[in-house]
Amino acid sequence: MARDYYETLGVARDADKEEIKQAYRRLARKYHPDVNKEPGAEERFKEINRAYEVLSEPETRARYDRFGPEGVSGAGVGFQDVGDMGGFADIFESIFSGFAGGMGGPTQQRRRSGPARGDDLRLDLKLDFREAVFGGEKEIRISHLETCETCTGSGAKPGTRPRTCSTCSGSGQVRRVTRTPFGSFTQVSTCPTCNGTGMVIEDKCTTCDGKGTNQVTKKLKITVPAGVDNGTRLRISQEGDAGQRGGPPGDLYVYLFVNEDEEFQRDGINVLSEIKVSYLQAILGCRLEVNTVDGPVELIIPAGTQPNTVMKLENRGVPRLGNPVSRGDHLLTVLIDIPTKVTPEERELLEKLAKIKGDRTGKGGLEGFLGNLFK
Repeated sequence: MARDYYETLGVARDADKEEIKQAYRRLARKYHPDVNKEPGAEERFKEINRAYEVLSEPETRARYDRFGPEGVSGAGVGFQDVGDMGGFADIFESIFSGFAGGMGGPTQQRRRSGPARGDDLRLDLKLDFREAVFGGEKEIRISHLETCETCTGSGAKPGTRPRTCSTCSGSGQVRRVTRTPFGSFTQVSTCPTCNGTGMVIEDKCTTCDGKGTNQVTKKLKITVPAGVDNGTRLRISQEGDAGQRGGPPGDLYVYLFVNEDEEFQRDGINVLSEIKVSYLQAILGCRLEVNTVDGPVELIIPAGTQPNTVMKLENRGVPRLGNPVSRGDHLLTVLIDIPTKVTPEERELLEKLAKIKGDRTGKGGLEGFLGNLFK
């Protein structure tokens, strides 16, 4: 006599759909033939599945409750309802982890025996401030993999050649088929003999020890465009590691970092600096030679220039990256040097000037007078 389906799943007759689902998932994991090798486990697993097929569907469950097993003798949910069967996908994932395929044939895995592109490389390069502004040619030293000249990348001793791997027949993969009540499942893994290449080298090249590549240090000359800044990345095509099995080499990426300058700062494509003038030069105006990234330039300080005035030298900034004919400006902040001590002669002249302006002098008076000049 068949066991009661509620008893098979270990649930009460008034259990809801979620309780039935959870019970089924727990028992299915426990009694699946690929997990449980004890005698009778497969038959128990079939009973669990039949019980769930009936009790998970309200219509078939109602017939079962009314008429017993005879009322559902022809009922079956079928695999078209896998989405409603309460976690089949989760059960498969936990049981068949590492397997490919399913009810049909095995899933194809990418072969490693074909050409493979080489790895990209990164190099960090520091530039002086003016080198970043104007660009130019730089020499760098890199270490990368190059195709072995002795074996031309095959890894085999000259006069010999790799042979097809007998373990995987050149596919680079080995497969193991497991049969279950739900169908055949195929586990695909990398061939341990050829490590996925599909080829076996019996006589290795002595220059590269069968790798097909050698580590080589070389010098390169690269062109740094004008206007680069911190974080600018340059791509040097095909100067990364050599490819495998005739594949193309990777690229070299040069990341640029700009050293700080003692005199200049940068704000986008503008150059910033400061210029200090005496209080007399600020009052009377003057002509001064100032430094720019292009070299010395004459700057006119107008009479009465106030502290922290910003003066602009057009087109003396940084070239726009990708459009070097367009440049930013050089912005100079004027700082006024007010002396803390003056000579007796200077003091006498300043006191005369203060008297003309009607400012008080004496202790603290000179500082107050100078301060008023630059309000």
